[in-house]
Amino acid sequence: MLDILAITFPIYAAILIGYAIVARGWFSAADMRTLGKYVLNIALPALLFKAVASRDLAEIFHLGYLTVFLLGGLAAIAVAFCWFTFAASDPARRAVATLGSSCPNSGFIGYPVMLLVFPDLAGIVLALNFLVENVVLIPICLILMDMSKDGDHGSILKRIANILWGVAKRPMVIGLALGIVVSVSGVSLPSPAMRLFEMLAASAAALSLIVIGGSLFGLPAKGNRALATQIAVGKLVVHPALVALVVVALPVLGMTLSPDLAVAAILSAAMPMFGIYAVLAQERGLEGLASLAMLIATSAAFVTLSLLLLWLT
Repeated sequence: MLDILAITFPIYAAILIGYAIVARGWFSAADMRTLGKYVLNIALPALLFKAVASRDLAEIFHLGYLTVFLLGGLAAIAVAFCWFTFAASDPARRAVATLGSSCPNSGFIGYPVMLLVFPDLAGIVLALNFLVENVVLIPICLILMDMSKDGDHGSILKRIANILWGVAKRPMVIGLALGIVVSVSGVSLPSPAMRLFEMLAASAAALSLIVIGGSLFGLPAKGNRALATQIAVGKLVVHPALVALVVVALPVLGMTLSPDLAVAAILSAAMPMFGIYAVLAQERGLEGLASLAMLIATSAAFVTLSLLLLWLT
């Protein structure tokens, strides 16, 4: 148990530091948003580029891992959609609840955890998770949210195209794409350039946790607590359980997965929902529900991740 706490304690200590510095007024909520932009637009893109560009493409794209994380995520969306069809009172709440139950925070929390558990695989796991989340899982949930709006908003194909174009313009997607280009080309970047990317990437882990903690301060604690708790349970328990089932069933599909990558996939699914969850929910006027669910999930994940690490390792 002490070994597990050696992993989870630094993660949540950094989150607590972020919460404390905003609570004491040393940094403001606006400062956290600025630091978050740095992580999203500079540090994590540099990390993804370095993780992919410095390796052969065959070392990065593990078909078994992609299959496990993709099928587990799709199953989480399907289960959440069916459950919240009955538990939520309207399509907008159902869509927001489905988004929160199936889209983990691989960048701000998942990567720091992987860096402590599997330091040699952390960058690759982030790249694979990011690929599945941003190309498949998040767009599906955003389409569900878009379809919950009243009125005619154009054809479904146009909605999908707009969402995918928005995803393609993100700096992390661009960093991943450029890394793939360099990896495929076989070109070796000059060592000064790689040191620059290494330096920027090294700033991602600690700062991302500080941002998460600071962002939690001031979140509304009022709202539909029963529904928010169900969303948190879906994210922390149901999603990783479904990924674990896919890991067990993977040999049926004729694929294999190393034990480390299997653990990484389950752990990745067990992360709380991603940081902009409340921002996306704000478009449907449900930021209170999303903020409460994120607060519950991020706090409870200290226990669930510790127990999961104890079981898996």
